[in-house]
Order: sequence, then C-alpha cells, then structure tokens
Amino acid sequence: MTTTVFIDGAVGTTGLEIRERLAERAEIDVVTLDDARRKDAAARSEALNDADIVILCLPDDAAREAVGLIANPRTRVIDASSAHRIAEGWTYGFAELEPAQAQAIAAATRVSNPGCYPTGFLALVRPLVRAGLVPHDFPLSVNAVSGYSGGGRAMIEAFEGGTEPTAFRAYAMALGHKHVPEMQRHARLEHPPIFQPAVARTYRGMVVEVPLPLYALPRRPGLATIEATLRDAYRDSPLIRVESDPDDVPVPIEVDAGSDRLTLRVYGNAERGHARLVATLDNLGKGAAGAAVQNLNLMAGFDPVAGLTV
Repeated sequence: MTTTVFIDGAVGTTGLEIRERLAERAEIDVVTLDDARRKDAAARSEALNDADIVILCLPDDAAREAVGLIANPRTRVIDASSAHRIAEGWTYGFAELEPAQAQAIAAATRVSNPGCYPTGFLALVRPLVRAGLVPHDFPLSVNAVSGYSGGGRAMIEAFEGGTEPTAFRAYAMALGHKHVPEMQRHARLEHPPIFQPAVARTYRGMVVEVPLPLYALPRRPGLATIEATLRDAYRDSPLIRVESDPDDVPVPIEVDAGSDRLTLRVYGNAERGHARLVATLDNLGKGAAGAAVQNLNLMAGFDPVAGLTV
C-alpha cells in the first residue's frame, strides 16, 4: 500500500528538493498538478483533501490558507513555512530535539518543519539547557551564515544574475528576525537570543555558531562536559553527529552541503573559559527538505532516513 503525498508549492526551491528525495520511493505516490491546475482553486483543494500527507512549501499566508482548505480529519500536514512553528496544536518537526519528539511527530496530524537557522541553534543549545548547564535565563547569542538559496527565488536570481554586489551580507540588523521566537520557544529560554544572520555567495550550506562564556555559567562546565552532553543527546541519531576537531581547524560553509545531516563541533579556549559551539548543515537539507522527508517518514511509519543522504 502506498502513501499519497501532495506537495503544495512543488515548483519552489524546497518543493523541488523534496520531490528529488521522493523520486525513487516506490512506497510513496507523489501527486503533482500542472501549471494550469495549480492555479485552479478546486483542483488544489481536491489534491489537498485526497492526499494522505500534504507538504506545504508556501509563503506563510498561503500555508495558513492551504490548511484552511483541508476539510477532513484524515489528511495530515507538514508545513515547511514558518507559519505554524510556535502555533498551538502543531507538533514541532525536529525529531531529535527531545527524547520523545520522534514519537510525537509519528503520531501527529499537524507538523511544522523547523527553520534552517533554528535547527543549528537548537541542536547546540537545547541539550545544554535540558541538562542544566545553560540556565533558562542565560543571555545567548547566535551568529549564522547561509548559502543564498535560503533566501528563495528572488535572492537566488540576485546572486546568480549579477545584481547582488557583495559576497557576504549581514541582515536583520534590527534584531527582529522571524526565527527568534521559534528559537526561544523550543530552546525553552526566558529571553530571546540575539540573532545575527548573514548570507554568503555560495548556493547551499550553513554555519551556525553559539559563543559561550563558560566562566559565567553557574556550573562552570568545561569543554569536555559540553561535548559529552551533546554526544549523549544525539548518540542514537543517524543524522546528527558530534565531531572532535583539533583547535583552529577551519570549518567551510559547504562542509555538509548536499547532505541531510547536521554536524556539531565544540571548540574553545579552556584557559579563558570560552567555548565556540558550531553547527554545520545544508540549509536545503536538514534545514528544509531533508527535515520534511524525515518527518514524512516518521508519520508514514517508514525508515526515518529513507531517501536521505546521511
């Protein structure tokens, strides 16, 4: 028996990436609409209601509208937009976030895919907060750089069409990025982290960094304790790995590009009590399409990493 999947927004960057991961899956029947039918409200509504699982790859308002068009209790939804990431009644689709998160996703009818930046931040921070090494009210900051594909079609065209004049651009300078509430909520922090995102002239890939003054933490954990806590949190995960690297080894933004994995590294200076926590991932992989396919696998009862590049 096959699982019928409708990707609403299948011609966008994330939708195309999801289709690529599902292309050879005999147990999944992907429903597509041609250009004319995609713009036909009745055809779209029919596809949304006929599918076993719908994956929304739409702008936020369009995603909310699509959910409203589903008129039956059977169709399950994975929303890859940011519309429902902190919404009541939605299960957060980061399978490794909490010990029982994968089971919650498997049982859910409404799942919100995490953002790419929050995926790196939460993977680094949530286990430390849960273990009591980082207090809930500790002031945190996160610096992150993404490939330009994370900005969607307009940004891709700007970088590839020659109208983007720079190789590196910091943005969200007013500290109001829409990912911040998601980071705060799912890390279970009292205060929003200071988020400093940037985009670089590379198509895909992402580096997310969280600096930690270990001497300012109540328990003053060492680098080895931080690393051991992360290793323990992800010891059973096939997609998240914790690597030990020698000090001062550069971390390229593309190191996990083209994969669906997430790699965590702990750097630091023990003498100064400084830690530099680093996550690398593909903004279109574990940061978007890979996470959606992982959630689909869990919801449909398939191997969680089927169709993914580990």
